[in-house]
Amino acid sequence: MFKAPPSQLSDLEADELSRFALTLAQAAAGVTLPHFRTGTRIDNKAAVGDFDPVTAADRDAETAIRRAIKAAYPDHGIFGEEHGKEEGASPLTWVLDPIDGTRSFISGVPLWGTLIGLNDGTYPRVGLMSQPYLDEIYLGTGSTARLIRHGRESTLKTRPCDGLEHAILGATDPAIFFGAGEHEAFETLSGKVRLRRFGGDCYFYCLLAAGQIDLVVESALNPYDIQALIPVIEGAGGIITTWAGGDPQEGGQIVAAGDKRTHEEALAILSKAAS
Repeated sequence: MFKAPPSQLSDLEADELSRFALTLAQAAAGVTLPHFRTGTRIDNKAAVGDFDPVTAADRDAETAIRRAIKAAYPDHGIFGEEHGKEEGASPLTWVLDPIDGTRSFISGVPLWGTLIGLNDGTYPRVGLMSQPYLDEIYLGTGSTARLIRHGRESTLKTRPCDGLEHAILGATDPAIFFGAGEHEAFETLSGKVRLRRFGGDCYFYCLLAAGQIDLVVESALNPYDIQALIPVIEGAGGIITTWAGGDPQEGGQIVAAGDKRTHEEALAILSKAAS
């Protein structure tokens, strides 16, 4: 089973960079919120016959985040969904998804979020999900995690779940399981849980960290879809790996659980379709 490498950040550095990540979330919110539920223009990034929406809110929010990073930490690298990768002189790299859940965003559903993660060159060490419409920020450092809601802080902690039959499962959409054997593996797994829900994108991972659900299963993820969420899940006591039980930071097939027992049962099924 995968084990994260030792952090390259001191506790003091992690605290400083966590506080800076909060200022980045505020900068992004100043861009995204004015576009939400306003009928903003939607562009399609996909080839003909598919739909991969993007809006000015996506692009401009990432621009605002990048501008703030360059002003404060000009030697840091940046990797974002909308504007690509910029290598830095430092091994530290900010990994950004300005709006994870753009389909929810353009539908007026408040389950999208801004993802801001910091990778120390070996693994994501600081991460947050900001949902400004609900005024919630889920912030983690891998060893701790907390929710900041309406200015009040509380500790995030996953809940016990001693098996799939007791689990609530979240996934973005059944259509994302299109790889060889993926759909069959997901259907087998989800047929064993107590309840399954769809459409949560990044918000489901945060609900897992908050002890509201027990399992999140995804596929076809990019690094910027998951890196910011890893410190939140792990800081709340959860487990996140690939379907093969490996390092989750590059995305792909991902399974997150709040309890080791549930994670092990899920892996026993999903590993058969691991790529």
